[in-house]
Amino acid sequence: MKPGEVICGNTPRILNQGQETRCLSVENRGSRPIQVGSHFHFFEANRFLAFDRQAAFGFRPDLPSGAAIRFEPGERKEVHLVRIGGKGAVFGLNRLTDGQTHPDSLPRALDKARSAGFLEEQSA
Repeated sequence: MKPGEVICGNTPRILNQGQETRCLSVENRGSRPIQVGSHFHFFEANRFLAFDRQAAFGFRPDLPSGAAIRFEPGERKEVHLVRIGGKGAVFGLNRLTDGQTHPDSLPRALDKARSAGFLEEQSA
């Protein structure tokens, strides 16, 4: 065994089992690649990512800890999201939420995103 090594055994691990999830179509309309980490509040992701930000409020990428999703310029892909756990508090990042991801917080966060030029699309 190596220092820090974790041996999980042969039992499959199911991440985020029983948590609320959703899938959104996301397009990078910027000129540079964009990466979003596993615990980033997706609503606050890079302003050049076009997607339904309202539907992403309170959600993060459904990825293992430490993983990220990468978008090349012009690339569109489906992104699986999972509800942020715990108290749903989000601070920092792009400072659009800075508090609870409760539905009452959404209008203020959307106004801040729109004022700052964050792209958005409506889901069909």
